[in-house]
Amino acid sequence: MIFEETDLPGAFILDMERREDDRGFFARAFCQNEFTDHGLKPVIAQANVAYNHRRGTLRGMHFQIPPAAETKLVRCTRGAILDIIVDLRPESPTWLRHTAVELTADNHRALYVPERFAHGYQVLADETETSYQVGEFYSPPNERALRYDDPRLGLEWPLEVTVISGKDRDAPLLETWEERLRDEMTLPVPVAR
Repeated sequence: MIFEETDLPGAFILDMERREDDRGFFARAFCQNEFTDHGLKPVIAQANVAYNHRRGTLRGMHFQIPPAAETKLVRCTRGAILDIIVDLRPESPTWLRHTAVELTADNHRALYVPERFAHGYQVLADETETSYQVGEFYSPPNERALRYDDPRLGLEWPLEVTVISGKDRDAPLLETWEERLRDEMTLPVPVAR
């Protein structure tokens, strides 16, 4: 596997190191040892699939707060998406900065999303399917969302949003809960013994 760190520390684009022959190619898509060697959390608690009928569909910006913060390994297995992540680690120099990566069935790329990042994507082709390996179990009391069009985030979606859930469309703007978000995403200070 080929690991390329994004401009957000801890977030990686993963490309497959292909072994090609007349049949096609073979490549490793996940390896606990390689993840550990790059300082990533190699835990998969759940594997999820999202299927989207229409180009322009938007899902996000989702995350879970500690103690149920999730890592995600996201791959587009059919069609194409623009995946955007936002750093929500209050102690990070890249707090509230984002990065965008195009994931397609053809490029076979994956995006590793660290804990305490928001994640969302827009579908670029009809009948797109996305696979997520998630490092924590779904926890509704710890689930949160950022507004996909919050001016403070400055996220640029390439297409008009054609389909979005009411929950995602109505997520609160940062100006109404930034202090609470900062508090919820701050990790507790370890107690010295």
